[in-house]
Amino acid sequence: MAADSTGTTGAYAAAGVDIAAGERAVDLMKRHVARTRRPEQVTDASGFAGLFRLDTAKYRDPVLATSTDGVGTKVMLAQQMDKHDTIGIDLVGMVVDDLVVSGAEPLFMTDYIATGAVVPERVAEIVGGIAEGCHQAGCALIGGETAEHPGAMDPEEYDLAGAGTGVVEGDAILGPDRVREGDAVIAMASSGPHSNGYSLVRHIVDEADLDLYSQVPELGGVLGEVLLTPTRVYAKDCVALTAAVEVHAYSHVTGGGLAANLSRSLPEGLDAELDRSTWAPLPVFGYLAEKGGVGREDMEATFNMGVGMVAVVAADDAERALGVLADRGVQAWRLGVVKNGSGRAVLNGEYRNA
Repeated sequence: MAADSTGTTGAYAAAGVDIAAGERAVDLMKRHVARTRRPEQVTDASGFAGLFRLDTAKYRDPVLATSTDGVGTKVMLAQQMDKHDTIGIDLVGMVVDDLVVSGAEPLFMTDYIATGAVVPERVAEIVGGIAEGCHQAGCALIGGETAEHPGAMDPEEYDLAGAGTGVVEGDAILGPDRVREGDAVIAMASSGPHSNGYSLVRHIVDEADLDLYSQVPELGGVLGEVLLTPTRVYAKDCVALTAAVEVHAYSHVTGGGLAANLSRSLPEGLDAELDRSTWAPLPVFGYLAEKGGVGREDMEATFNMGVGMVAVVAADDAERALGVLADRGVQAWRLGVVKNGSGRAVLNGEYRNA
């Protein structure tokens, strides 16, 4: 989380980089980052790298998994609303929930924040959200970078990205090759659009001249705050589910929607037949569709529509899987079944009314 601090103080300040602000931002971050510490972390006195000891005695055949992502244009909405404490949770969710699709347990993350001007309190809010996401995922935040880019970005503008690493036993890697005919498809509820489709969200807001600060009764809150609802982090839930039942595959439902993402976790020759009538999409999706005049096909190709993670489990373990998730406070249901086909996920029927 070190700020970019090369060059002489006076000259760099004249160029628009505030070294002192960067150092204060680092100080403010420390209490957030400390929450995420895991026992495998190794202290690097220089602070140039994050160190993490892999306990090889714990694994028979450890395979490292890695993923990197950002939060897309949802970050622009956070800036409009001047709300910066949850966008970091979105970042973690996008990264670690890709890792667990392989069956990996997330171990650690690093982050990168670029901003037009370092405002220590704002940077600390962002990192506080990243730390909260890591806490929810059970992984350590072991390093990162905050870079000031005057001239390239406006003073209030920022963007963030992250990378995560996890570990899975070589003989326990999940994926299409494990999926079998008759497997049950289990849906896990999303908290909203998560961090996908926000170019369309912002287009709808602009074209329909919507007020982000307006109370929207059908959404139960202020529009902008509802749209900034942080991504649900499923990592711990998926790790626990994999340990308890026979999971064959996961699918993290991100950009492209439910069918497109689940198809990536299916082998050739098998389809996942999904029933829309098993759930009612969250009100925010109906609101966006109505205000933007967006049809169902485009909505389903852009948003998760209320399903953020999917597990494909052995048929005999379906009820037990639902019980495990319920015990962990995850709303989940039978979404469909795996049948002979051509390697696609297919949505049938009509959505249930909310």
